[in-house]
Amino acid sequence: MMLPKAAWSLVLRKGGRGRRGMHSSEGTARGGGKTPRYTNCYAQRHYPMPEEPFCTELNAEQQALKEKEKGSWTLLTHAEKVALYRLQFNETFAEMNRRSNEWKTVMGCVFFFFGFAALVIWWQRVYMFPPKPITLTDEWKAKQLQRMLDMKVNPVQGLASRWDYEKKQWKK
Repeated sequence: MMLPKAAWSLVLRKGGRGRRGMHSSEGTARGGGKTPRYTNCYAQRHYPMPEEPFCTELNAEQQALKEKEKGSWTLLTHAEKVALYRLQFNETFAEMNRRSNEWKTVMGCVFFFFGFAALVIWWQRVYMFPPKPITLTDEWKAKQLQRMLDMKVNPVQGLASRWDYEKKQWKK
């Protein structure tokens, strides 16, 4: 239910919880219990040491391994050390730093949309745009150039100044 601003100010003045009380760490708006603490259980490249271990609920085998960890590390095998590492961390630095193949998906989407846009443009040229005007054909342009030369358009510095009228060819 949305309350107007004046009603919210009344609620806050009368001792209501308000927004600060609803979102504080002391308690929740309903229930009064503590909110769960934010857990950072995933190691990242820029923050490699998480606050909590990756696995918090251990089975019997993992608990036995944790007890064995408290002793001498020379008695642990390589596989047990790796298993202990996996209990604490989700990924190694090599796994965190490996390249993903996401660029292939992105480039595929880019090329798909380029192709779709090209199809739309082709469809518009074929079915929507009118045919080219007759004045854009090569035949019409040649006749227009000949007419301009016959009329001696711009004889001082323009087109007609570059045409040799006696030899009927362009000056060199």
